[in-house]
Amino acid sequence: MHPLLSKNSGEKMLLLGNEAIVRGAIEAGAAVAAAYPGTPSSEIANNLFFISLQGDWPLYFEFSTNEKVAMEVAASAAAAGVRSLTCMKHVGMNVASDVLMTLAYVGVKAGMVIVTADDPSMHSSQNEQDNRIYAKFANLPMLEPTSPQEAKEMTIEAFELSEALELPVIVRTTTRTSHVRGPVELGPLPETVKQKGAFQKDPRRWVPVPAVARMRHKVLLDQMEKAKEFVEGSRFNTKTGQGKLGIVASGVSACYVEDAISELGVADKVTFLKLGFPYPFPRKLLEGFLADVDKVLVVEELEPFLEDELKIICKETGRDIPVLGKASGHFSRMYEFDPLMVKKAIAEVLGVEVPMTEAPDLSSLPPLPMRPPSLCQGCPHRETYNAVKEALKELGQEENAIYPTDIGCYTLGLLPPIQMADYLLCMGSSVGSSSGFSIATDHKIVSFIGDSTFFHSGLSSLASAYHNEHKFCLVVLDNSTTAMTGHQPNPGIEIRPAGYDRPRIPIEDAVRGLGIKNVYKVNPYKKKEAVDVFKEVLAKDELSVVIAEAPCILYYRKVGGKK
Repeated sequence: MHPLLSKNSGEKMLLLGNEAIVRGAIEAGAAVAAAYPGTPSSEIANNLFFISLQGDWPLYFEFSTNEKVAMEVAASAAAAGVRSLTCMKHVGMNVASDVLMTLAYVGVKAGMVIVTADDPSMHSSQNEQDNRIYAKFANLPMLEPTSPQEAKEMTIEAFELSEALELPVIVRTTTRTSHVRGPVELGPLPETVKQKGAFQKDPRRWVPVPAVARMRHKVLLDQMEKAKEFVEGSRFNTKTGQGKLGIVASGVSACYVEDAISELGVADKVTFLKLGFPYPFPRKLLEGFLADVDKVLVVEELEPFLEDELKIICKETGRDIPVLGKASGHFSRMYEFDPLMVKKAIAEVLGVEVPMTEAPDLSSLPPLPMRPPSLCQGCPHRETYNAVKEALKELGQEENAIYPTDIGCYTLGLLPPIQMADYLLCMGSSVGSSSGFSIATDHKIVSFIGDSTFFHSGLSSLASAYHNEHKFCLVVLDNSTTAMTGHQPNPGIEIRPAGYDRPRIPIEDAVRGLGIKNVYKVNPYKKKEAVDVFKEVLAKDELSVVIAEAPCILYYRKVGGKK
């Protein structure tokens, strides 16, 4: 049995924040979950996948082709009265936002939780957007845990709140809260889980044509007024201390603030407001907090989400006090914070010294060498890149080629000695950008996309490229898994984990189904054959697709292949 299914209520387990969210969903009776993998959210989906695969708990889970599909699956289940969850990394919310904005209007019947995992400092991402703004944009409640224990509790609370308001509820984490490990006290598992509901037809709610949408927008705003009552009394918003410096923080920043207050010995000088339920903004709580302090320091990573709201409240209530944070230069809108950074900012505002510990003498040690990420030794993508490069060289086109790339392990083709990644925007952008380059330049265009990314958002772009007669070579790097995020399945995989028996969609069939005639398959480890195919394809001036098939080395070993 999966360890997260332990029935020992009251037991403490050492869990990642992501694992705690899974346990919370199980305790809350979620029966449907869908996701597309993306770090730092991946462990949520991975654990739900294996729980469903093992069959020890009544849970349906799927790795959908993209985040939009995953949110649609979860939303319709909740509309039919079955509790559901979807999770994604921050940029995944962009893909799902078309669903999100209208889902807020039509709402849900059973509880639905949307987990968005932000990535300050871009440890595994192409931007560091702040998805708290999506809560305000879509007009949906949002909770933000600071620890694994809170992650579990907030997930349960989010399901309850979702049902009370008939709205999906967002739980927002960041890399540090997703991947921190801490003690989590387990609660009881439900005796029964509602797996089947009944959809009650009501076109004036569920079909948002303009007349219905106008009505449902008012309903959404009314429900968010009710949400304000929940946020004002939420146990996740806590105030401590009676000092004249007010500090407001949420998420992992709140942990740094608590440590700094203790280490600086300034508890008597500070009133600390930790917001675990930051949206809708707890207006009454914030007004009372501002009335008791002489200045405020806002500690929040990324955008000045809370800082701007506090300034608005000060202006509207006539409370003329400094609100410090990003605009004052105490913190940056970029990158992660760390405990020392927060400690220094608090010390500066209070005019106290930061106690410094003596650093060890490391002068005798040589500097550590740089260790940038790289493709694994033996990775089939290396051989595909080498075959393309050799074919272009023999054709005299190597200096003329543009290499649009995509999101996956193979993005590391950017680095020496390969250096075959020239342009990247988002999932699936290799195909669309190749179309643009084919219009605007006379370069030879060779683009790269992975098998999972192809199903995520490459198909529609490729249909457009074929219909509009764009001319480039698309190389599909098919390693039979979603490798970068932890070897999750996708619709095209041939090598499968035990018990996974869903039908396969061969990429070649999908491409030919679009009407594309120039479709080739190569084994990148058979170098001469691969080079010959690429030479034939690249000599043409038309849309071609080459599928480079060879399994991810690590995945192949994991599922029982030869070493």
